[in-house]
Amino acid sequence: MFEVFRKPKTFKLRALHSQKKFGVAGRSCQEVLRKGCLHLQLPVAGSHLCLYEDGTELTEDYFRSVPDNSELLLLTSGQTWHGYVSDISRFLGVFHKPHVEVIQAARQLLSGEQAPLRQKLLADLLHTVSGNIEAETRAEDPPWFEGLESRFRSKSSYLRYSCESRIRSYLREVSSYASVVDAEAQEKYLRVVGAMGRKLRAVKFNGSYFDRGAQMGIRLCTPEGWFSCQGPFDVDDCASRHSINPYSNREGRVLFSTWNLDHMIEKKRCIVPTLAEAVKEQGGGEVNWEYFYSLLFTSENLKLVHIACHKKTAHRLSCDPSRMYRPCTKRRQRRKRSA
Repeated sequence: MFEVFRKPKTFKLRALHSQKKFGVAGRSCQEVLRKGCLHLQLPVAGSHLCLYEDGTELTEDYFRSVPDNSELLLLTSGQTWHGYVSDISRFLGVFHKPHVEVIQAARQLLSGEQAPLRQKLLADLLHTVSGNIEAETRAEDPPWFEGLESRFRSKSSYLRYSCESRIRSYLREVSSYASVVDAEAQEKYLRVVGAMGRKLRAVKFNGSYFDRGAQMGIRLCTPEGWFSCQGPFDVDDCASRHSINPYSNREGRVLFSTWNLDHMIEKKRCIVPTLAEAVKEQGGGEVNWEYFYSLLFTSENLKLVHIACHKKTAHRLSCDPSRMYRPCTKRRQRRKRSA
């Protein structure tokens, strides 16, 4: 009831962007504010207090309900605070282009850290920020190329090769299926595979998907080389927000090899057998091999996914029957009527 008889409340107080905290006690919000400004040598006019946790402004009405030892920020005119998210934003800002001193400090912390969780967090942080993302050539970042053949002189050339190798392996699987196709349809099947191969060679086996120097809309990464998981085949995106930059360092390059180009409509279970059946049953029609090509080798049906988002269960998706054959031309229709 009377201010003088109220028990003082205690708080931990600090200024914006300062890690140094000090204890302060007061019977009112204004008293705490005055003491804080005096200690920090800040003007009382225009200043106010807020909770560190969520940025809620401390008022006289709210003062008594705030628990003792709560952490407060003293803000001067024009300063704002939005809670933990503000600290996280500052943290991310520091590590967007980290200084050598910051990385060294993190390494020192890691060397003396015993708690497994903190070790993991520090190790992941160092892995992310200590890479040489901007470097592109072997001369600029020799450690990145350790274990690779000397013919790879740039990061982009290796990652193009990596993508090309995956697409080539898909073509080999399609070609090898000819051995189980009926003898009378085998020649037609191989002609279709040959057409696919020629188109793939023309686009260099879509190696540009992994090339950060390729055009936007073709590459699957940012200009800096960041890839984002596109999520399992049956959802629109990745709930875990997996991301990786194989251009950063050797470890990132190696880990990226565990990411998958996942066929939403499955290659072995569906696309290839359906293609073979379409060739066999085509009758007077012409197989629309470019449709099957898009399902097998392009991002129309391929999703780049983190290994944890690569579901090995049956996808239970099928090819579109209306797209398996090319529309009949008027000439073919006339031939059919005359027959």
